[in-house]
Amino acid sequence: MKKIINITDAKKIFLSFKKEKKNLVLCHGVFDMLHPGHIIHLQKAKSLGDILIVSVTADKFVNKGPGRPVFSEIERAMVLSALKVVDFVLINNAATPIKLFPI
Repeated sequence: MKKIINITDAKKIFLSFKKEKKNLVLCHGVFDMLHPGHIIHLQKAKSLGDILIVSVTADKFVNKGPGRPVFSEIERAMVLSALKVVDFVLINNAATPIKLFPI
């Protein structure tokens, strides 16, 4: 199963996990320059549930200064998907993660 998914696929996949009574955990952020703090945060989040979903802020909504994000939304999603602790990654094409609920 691929780890980088779109929001339509996410809703289907996550509904099936909910039917299995799996606990879903969502972390959201830019994750531009991945650092140890991100890893610790993701590991802690994973410990709180069965499935860790990471949503990445789309490039057009990143407002961290000139030349940011350094890495594109696709590159950031690829890096996160390579982490064993992360089950799924999706790119959030909204200004906030609020519209991701309910997934």
